Parts: sequence; structure tokens; C-alpha cells
Amino acid sequence: MAREAVITSNSVNAYGTRVLTEGLDISQYEKNPIVLYMHKRGIPIGTMNDLRVENDRLFGTPQIDGDTDEEKVIAAKWERGTLRMLSAGIEILEWSDDPQNVVQGQTRPTVTRSKLVEVSIVDVGANDDALQVRLYSGGKLLTLAQGEDNDLLPLLKPDNDDKPQNKIFQMNEILMLLGLPTTATEADAATAIRALKTENETLTLARITDAVTAAKDNRQITEAQMPKMIELGKKAGIDTLRDTLAMMTPASKPMDFIDGGKPQGGNMTLSWDKMSDEQKIELREQNRSEYIRLYKAHYGFAPNFTNSLK
Repeated sequence: MAREAVITSNSVNAYGTRVLTEGLDISQYEKNPIVLYMHKRGIPIGTMNDLRVENDRLFGTPQIDGDTDEEKVIAAKWERGTLRMLSAGIEILEWSDDPQNVVQGQTRPTVTRSKLVEVSIVDVGANDDALQVRLYSGGKLLTLAQGEDNDLLPLLKPDNDDKPQNKIFQMNEILMLLGLPTTATEADAATAIRALKTENETLTLARITDAVTAAKDNRQITEAQMPKMIELGKKAGIDTLRDTLAMMTPASKPMDFIDGGKPQGGNMTLSWDKMSDEQKIELREQNRSEYIRLYKAHYGFAPNFTNSLK
């Protein structure tokens, strides 16, 4: 029993495009209406009868020869309905990316003019009408991978962001985030952004300076090292600066070595050549006699207090 099926329609196919039935030329195919199996070129398995167009669909009734064992199996499965889908082999002549021809789910331009080359019985369909479509260009099979561009049938470019209403919505959202009314101009927005940037930089510098000052007060760094640490904070960020400062051991105070005090390092003894200038100043102010003793032990004579830090 002959059974009719849809060959092609205007639905979106597995390539992400549509082939308009009204632009499909079937005149040449009608002169040689061969039927293949799975688009395999070679000896046809039959012919296509009763080609007709209804609305946007092209119908046909395949007649399978049954000359070979394979054709007999295909014919039996077609009659039983195990195989029930047809697929058009189509040569692309013209396509259009006009938005009026694009429907939901379409990712490539619409094929507006084409030529029917062959029709195949296939096993699995691929679009809303359960149809496969095989596309050709210049007589060669057109290979289109999902999401990949192709010069012969390129991907459609998204235009949602270019629509005026979307731009207005995006601009209004930015103005709201900046605390500005929707009547504000782009110049107003730019001024607000610059002010926020300046405020953020000022707050960041204050946090960096506070961290460096605290490290200096804790004797982790000297006053001379502060500018470098502040610059590090500007370039690497406050977190990196804090991590760096945390790894620095506070310098021992000279008085830690006097009157039974012990520095963090253990059994260290106070010596002139190991003290920094700041430590020497502190020792001179807090324990003049110890300062004189260490100075004399180092230089061999008592200090002249007008110039005694060398």
C-alpha cells in the first residue's frame, strides 16, 4: 500500500535554518524523481510519485522498487510504518537574514530560493515536522555544525542589544544604580562614575595608609620603608599588602635586652652594629648610660652627643 509523507516544510530544521517551500524549485526533480536511502548516492531504491504542495508543506508518495534484498526490507518497513520519514536533498540558491523571515529558534538565515535535488527515506527526523534536510551548495554537501559559522550559510548575528528599547532599559538601569533620575544624561552618568572612582581610590588609599602606619608603629617596618609599602598596596591591593606585613617580624627594642628582658629571637645580646638608627635614638633617650657603654665598646671612645649616630 502506497503511503504519503511530508518531504519538506517551512519549519526550522537541524541546521538552524528554514527552507521556504514557496521558493523551492521542484521542476527538475519532477523529470527524474529518484528516491535514495539515507541520502546515499548510487543506485536509487525507487521513485517519488504524486508530488504536491499544501500550505507550506511538500508531500510525496515513494514507490520502492524491491529489486534487491535491501530494497525489499526498506519497502516492508515503510509499509509497516517502521520507516516513515522523508528527507529532502536541497541545493541552496539564495538566502536572506531579513528579520521578517526569521522565526523563534532559528540561528541561520532563511533559504528563500532553492532546488530539490533528491529525496531520501530516512530513519530519524530532525525538526518539528520530524524531517531531515540535506543542504547542498555548488553541488557539494554543505556541512554545518551547531554553533559554528559558515560563509555559505552563516549564523545569524544577535541584534537584541541593538534595539533602541533595550538600550533605553539598560541606560535607565545604570542611572538607577548611580542614584540618578532616569532623566539624567550620559554626561551626568559619566560625572557620577568619575566621582565614585575618586571616592573609591581615596578610601582605598586611606586603608592602605592605615595598615602601613600600624605596621610602622608595631616596628614591623621603618618609617623609610613606608612609601614602598604604600606603593605595594596601590599596585597589589590591600589584601596582598596585609599578607606581606603579617610576615614581617617586629624589630626588637633596645630596652628588651636590658634589665633581664629577652627579645623574641631568644638569647640575643644587644650590640651597636646590629641596632638600627631608630633603635639607637630610642636607647639614647631611654638609657643614656647603656648607650654610652655600647658606643664606647664599638668605637673605643665616649660619644659626642652632637653627632653620635654614625
